Amino acid sequence: MLLYIHVPFCRSRCGYCSFYSGVLPQDQAGAGLMRGYIDGLLAEIGLWNERLGRVKLETVFFGGGTPSLLPARTVDQVLNRLRKLFILEAGAEISFEGNPESMLEFGYAAELAKAGVNRLSLGIQSLNEESLRLLGRPHTLKVALAAYDAARVCGIANINLDLLWGLPGQRLRLWLEELKSVIKLKPDHLSCYNLTLEEGTAMFAARERGELAFPDDQEQASIYAYGSEFLEAQGFLHYEISNYARMGFKCRHNLGYWEGHDYLGLGPAATSTIGDKRWTNPPDVRIWREQVATRRLGGEYESLDKSARVLELLMLRLRTDRGLRLQAYRKLTGRDFIADNKELIHGLHRKGMLRIKNGYISLTASGMLVSNSILEYLFSSTREKLALPGESSLRLE
Repeated sequence: MLLYIHVPFCRSRCGYCSFYSGVLPQDQAGAGLMRGYIDGLLAEIGLWNERLGRVKLETVFFGGGTPSLLPARTVDQVLNRLRKLFILEAGAEISFEGNPESMLEFGYAAELAKAGVNRLSLGIQSLNEESLRLLGRPHTLKVALAAYDAARVCGIANINLDLLWGLPGQRLRLWLEELKSVIKLKPDHLSCYNLTLEEGTAMFAARERGELAFPDDQEQASIYAYGSEFLEAQGFLHYEISNYARMGFKCRHNLGYWEGHDYLGLGPAATSTIGDKRWTNPPDVRIWREQVATRRLGGEYESLDKSARVLELLMLRLRTDRGLRLQAYRKLTGRDFIADNKELIHGLHRKGMLRIKNGYISLTASGMLVSNSILEYLFSSTREKLALPGESSLRLE
């Protein structure tokens, strides 16, 4: 089983972020909020131990929000409780998301490593000072580089850097220059996300007012394609739509999601999927704490029917370089995927956007660029052929 821990606090809100989090006051009120969250998290771990027993944990992922606002001693406390109440496998991947400005506290990275964190995901987002300002990031380039160096010095041997592309004013030349600078840092993994703005964020509003000029579709296609080509030439395997890794450094936690493993989410707004049940904790710290205090677990359960399982199989597997195992589709539906989608598959194959090999069908880099359109077509086609309901809660991201 995979375990995700959501930390719902940030030092400030970034202009593009739509994840659940709140600004943590730097006073006694903030300290009280943090203590309440930690108490609730430790209690929630205990309740799930009572419900599930000592299940094996393949990976642990601290996400947010900004997990690096947690005191290092708290991370140690949480991991020790997990070791006591669950079976944390030897060599388990323990990932921790950190923002540069909060990772620079003296000795913090070393204390995380001592606690057992063995993979750091550092939210640099950009090496351009103007882009950092537009995004609302609370750090400078100098701070980002110092945080990266501090993590390396303390012995964290698996470091991912988060980067955003498709930013206002960005062009292919600038993106390639940025990637060349990033490569010199010798990270083990890169997550390069296309900036996607959702309603309710500050940057979405600014775009709607015409205050920000973004690259057009053709420029964004070039940024993605040539950026991916450059990273692969530098030894990074493009193993998922937005993720690149050196040999041996794929993110095992995220691979588990994409391969359909069970996962348990702790903390407010965290989602869990175990067997054919899915639920999401309340996206509110106070309501979540009340729920834990009254020994209630999770939110309203959703049963994953055949429709959800088939469409999710397509969406998750086709995100990865390995792709969809044709036998898995046949086992779930009783049908032949290639025969069901013959015209689309032949068309994509002719254009070099799809490959079929060793019983798997996968998208090439050019196919991944338009994966949302491909998946929308497959969703519609699959619903029709399998007589599935027309609505789905799945989101294409």
